[in-house]
Amino acid sequence: MRRKLLAGTAAASAAVASIQSYWSVRRLHQTRTPTASVNEPVPVGGGPQRVALILNPIKLQAAAARALVEQACSDAGWIPPLVLETTIEDPGTGQAEQALAAGADLVIAAGGDGTVRAVAQALAHQPAALGLLPLGTGNLLVRNLGLPYNDVVGCLRLALHGCERRIDMARITLRNDHTAATSEYPFLVMGGIGFDASVMADAKKDLKEKYGWLAYSEAGMRHLPGRRRRITISLDGEPPQTRKVRSLLVANCGKLPAGVDFVPAARIDDGFLDVVVLSPRSLIGWTLMAAKILLRHRGGTPAISYYRAREVSVWSGEPIATQLDGDASGSITSMTARVDPGALLVRVPPPVPGASGPVPVMARPARSVPVTARPTRRRG
Repeated sequence: MRRKLLAGTAAASAAVASIQSYWSVRRLHQTRTPTASVNEPVPVGGGPQRVALILNPIKLQAAAARALVEQACSDAGWIPPLVLETTIEDPGTGQAEQALAAGADLVIAAGGDGTVRAVAQALAHQPAALGLLPLGTGNLLVRNLGLPYNDVVGCLRLALHGCERRIDMARITLRNDHTAATSEYPFLVMGGIGFDASVMADAKKDLKEKYGWLAYSEAGMRHLPGRRRRITISLDGEPPQTRKVRSLLVANCGKLPAGVDFVPAARIDDGFLDVVVLSPRSLIGWTLMAAKILLRHRGGTPAISYYRAREVSVWSGEPIATQLDGDASGSITSMTARVDPGALLVRVPPPVPGASGPVPVMARPARSVPVTARPTRRRG
């Protein structure tokens, strides 16, 4: 029996890995397509700008990124940028507040997703725009906005002279009744509990430094055989329902590395969050679910369900791991996530023809979550 289980685990793991590798290669040319939007980007006005650079100094390209920004401001005839480095104690929020106090028109976050999230917290509902220089592993917001995530010079050019648009943020409250801890954070791309959070927390640092986001695939294989967890879910204040799940994700937008569009219907500025419930019962279920996501199959499967809501609350009888934009955020017994519409002004590429059109629905609601919650079909 043990040999059969091990064989089944290996077979399913190989199948998922094969599908992911195949689809990653096929979709590499599409990784710069931005998440569909409601509002079109508009060109940045002419004239000099007061630029601030919030820099994570431990990133390998940090010194080069600083030199690029300083040279670009000099070439444009602007005053030198205000350069502020992040610290362990303050990953970017305090520095962004300093930049706002200094009158910055543009605040550039140069680092990974954690730096971007910290800077965005200070810029919410402010007139200053957020520019992005991707120096991290995942660079999730950069990918979803259609920026050239592997081209720092290209991202800088768009930050200084591109277009701008307002996007939604999400705000989440995490609680742990066992430790009496409560914390609040913003996130920009995706938060999750369960399997995905365990993978993020357990990815090996040396593999991340050497192979980037592929390190998460290795961690995912190790966590694939785990068990489902019983949680209770409420969408937009509807009566709560109980589900057994492996993972629940709350998405502001849905693109992942290698061009995988995990939440095809998500729009980054529609005033809603997309909720994804993953509940595969077996390794075969994982394989079918992976095939559906990676191949964008329109047929339904009970292993994955999509919903939409402005607010989602989750409760768990025992602590369960969480992640925000790919960073581990501790274990919780309950959480509440809310959308913050139009909170952030960001610098982006020019509009892509057809990118704002309707996005097809990819799954039907599961029966055990209230069907009176906002459906996943969007208006064109």
